[in-house]
Amino acid sequence: MSALARLIATGFYTGYAPVASGTFGTLPGVVIAVAMAAYLAPAAYTATLAVIIVVCVWAADRHAAELEIKDPSVIVSDEVAGMLVAIAYLPITPLTVLAAFLLFRFFDILKPPPIRQAEALPGGIGICADDLLAGLVSNLLLRGAIMWELLPVA
Repeated sequence: MSALARLIATGFYTGYAPVASGTFGTLPGVVIAVAMAAYLAPAAYTATLAVIIVVCVWAADRHAAELEIKDPSVIVSDEVAGMLVAIAYLPITPLTVLAAFLLFRFFDILKPPPIRQAEALPGGIGICADDLLAGLVSNLLLRGAIMWELLPVA
């Protein structure tokens, strides 16, 4: 199980990128989110997202415990899960995917309140909670931009 936890927690080893591991670690999330949106109905997307979040929390918790570090930079499963939330239920166009990626990375790096406070939660939940909130904020902003026709989706 240790190897499986490492594989998932490191975003298929993208977390070992020598620079910007969080940004590289978000890329599998982009691919997975686009594939899920293309092939899954909303209810199936929701169920799959819930399972992925649980698995990412488990993997982050397990691998962080093995490394004996609270939130190691090689763990990027939180970025994968956060990106899935950022793009959830949005129209999938190159512009929305790019906007979701950029907004998610912005909020994940900046961590305005209450995103930063979520990191204080214990274990894998704390590792993932801030990224899930960053994804949620990104998603809500994109919905507003689409609603106000600031972001074309057609």
